[in-house]
Amino acid sequence: MDKRNIVIVGGGITGLSAAFYLEKHILQDNLPYNIHIVEASERLGGKIKTIKRDGYTIELGPDSLLARKPATEKIIKELGLENKAIHNSTGKSYLLVKNKLHLLPKGTFMGVPKDVRPLLSSRLISTTGKMRALLDLIKTKDMQNSDQSIGKFLRRRFGNEVVDKQISPLISGIHSGDIDEMSLQATYPMFYEMEQKYGSVMKGLQKSMPKSKRNKKKTQGMFISFEDGLETLPRTIVDHLHKTKVNKNCAVDHIEKKDNAYHVLLSNGEVIKASAVIVATEHQAVPRMFSQYDFFKTLYDIPNSSTANIVLAFDEKSIKNDIDGTGYQVSRISNDYRITACTWTNKKWPTTTPAGKVLLRCYVGKPTDQNIVDMSDEEITEIALNDIRKTLKIKGKPEFSIVTRWKNARPQYNVGHLDRVNDVREQIEAELPGVYLIGSSYDGAGIPDCMDHGEKAAVDVLEFLQMND
Repeated sequence: MDKRNIVIVGGGITGLSAAFYLEKHILQDNLPYNIHIVEASERLGGKIKTIKRDGYTIELGPDSLLARKPATEKIIKELGLENKAIHNSTGKSYLLVKNKLHLLPKGTFMGVPKDVRPLLSSRLISTTGKMRALLDLIKTKDMQNSDQSIGKFLRRRFGNEVVDKQISPLISGIHSGDIDEMSLQATYPMFYEMEQKYGSVMKGLQKSMPKSKRNKKKTQGMFISFEDGLETLPRTIVDHLHKTKVNKNCAVDHIEKKDNAYHVLLSNGEVIKASAVIVATEHQAVPRMFSQYDFFKTLYDIPNSSTANIVLAFDEKSIKNDIDGTGYQVSRISNDYRITACTWTNKKWPTTTPAGKVLLRCYVGKPTDQNIVDMSDEEITEIALNDIRKTLKIKGKPEFSIVTRWKNARPQYNVGHLDRVNDVREQIEAELPGVYLIGSSYDGAGIPDCMDHGEKAAVDVLEFLQMND
């Protein structure tokens, strides 16, 4: 049999993972397929980008993998990175509410109360707010079967104060979105499932997350990176790709179906005839590639948010009231602040920072403050400095600062997201068999989720090709 082509559109972590697992199966089973990655930019790895400067290791995108995800442990083992993996240092985390730092409450999951005693002893929540939150224990189940916002659901269970002060900063911060727009079913369906099964989210968390036994040993951090930074991951995947042809600085202009094959037209004029196509690029680019199919236009209904992060390096002598902790999230009711969070990177990841130095990383781009991303580097840096100076006494200016923008780069899983994605995929299956739509725009934005998407797509593609040989 002649070798057949599999094209992967997009060389971010999702596309690289798909190529990695495709190669693994192709080599293992001696299958007659070629792999092509087409990446529009000059580099592979997508949002994962690490740079070195003056002895610092600086992340311009995400800084870690969630350790508890099975995909994390699996890829580290398969790439032989066990000896290079590092866990974050644990420490105190805070919520900034109305100019005051509060320790992140114990007995919570993503800010959602789990245990009664820590809630009652909290100095963050008022007595009225505590009593309202405890109603979750006796409130009736939600009878709404259709999707709703996670904000609406949690406000009904716990009240506005707990949501605004301690849940929203965490959930909205992680997803760069608005908790009152985000789909419950697409983001945290377990909360709904706990309510339906146990009649209470708190009871559900207690059942599914039992108290761990006290251990005098130092707790290991829940995040993983690598000695040379997170970009070690995509770089190592690329090093393992021996049978994959990579086209960088080359976009896909058009994909059309002809005679049971797909003709992938590239911006450099080349045409690749493919038996299967894995589309692992941003969703807003997909309708243009398949312009003859109107159903892809539904993907335009998936909104994006824009964010920027600001890295600030200081001599430790410049910080006068250093705080014991790894960072803080800003509550949605703290209107005097434009940053959404600040990480003390030198404490969270000590290996990133030279001795005697401090490395901070701030984030901007609230749903109500998207225009800030369009400001100049100098303006964004000054805004970040003004905000962190409200909690830290900083003498002088930073030794250097780096602003990184991610414009329209954070897909939002708003209410109805799953239905939109499922509708498109059903029509792809009916009209374009052998095309697979994967990535952070659809099923989970975390890096381990994206690696899972890539592995599943690899299996699906090979099953499809072998069934049709």
